Amino acid sequence: MAAPFVLRNLCGARPALRWPSAQLPWVPRRGHRLTPADDELYQRTRISLLQRESPHAMYIDSYNSRGFTVNGNRVFGPCALLPQSVVQWNVGSHQDITEESFSLFWMLEPRIEIVVVGTGDRTERLQSEVLRAMRRRGIAVEVQDTPNACATFNFLCHEGRVTGAALIPPPGGSPLTSLPQTAE
Repeated sequence: MAAPFVLRNLCGARPALRWPSAQLPWVPRRGHRLTPADDELYQRTRISLLQRESPHAMYIDSYNSRGFTVNGNRVFGPCALLPQSVVQWNVGSHQDITEESFSLFWMLEPRIEIVVVGTGDRTERLQSEVLRAMRRRGIAVEVQDTPNACATFNFLCHEGRVTGAALIPPPGGSPLTSLPQTAE
């Protein structure tokens, strides 16, 4: 009876492993940062598309101040991307976007679920009447700057959504910006 009691006390009597913090040879610190460093904020994510699920889907390969490359074809100036085609879009800036310029998106079958609008190098507000007209016809509108609108359009198409895009190239002499989606 005494043996288990003695063994239990001996096993429990270990030397203290903790030192007072003043005597530690090093101070423990976190091994990770909770916020990104400045250089990490401006890096872009790269994607390698190995195989397209739908060969007929529209994908924006790149853009610059003169236009876009869609499925390997060059389109100059503002353009409207529809599920099966690309057309020139007759607007000069976000201020030229009217209910009439969006009419091609609600005349199509199958009905477009969402239109992604790229307004150049900045996100601009569209006229409230235009947004109300699209909502009345059951089409969602997502307004973004053109680089983000291109990425959002590609993502929605990859998900299989019936998506349209109305894109205005970003102004300036920016070089060709590629959205890396190379098929190998």
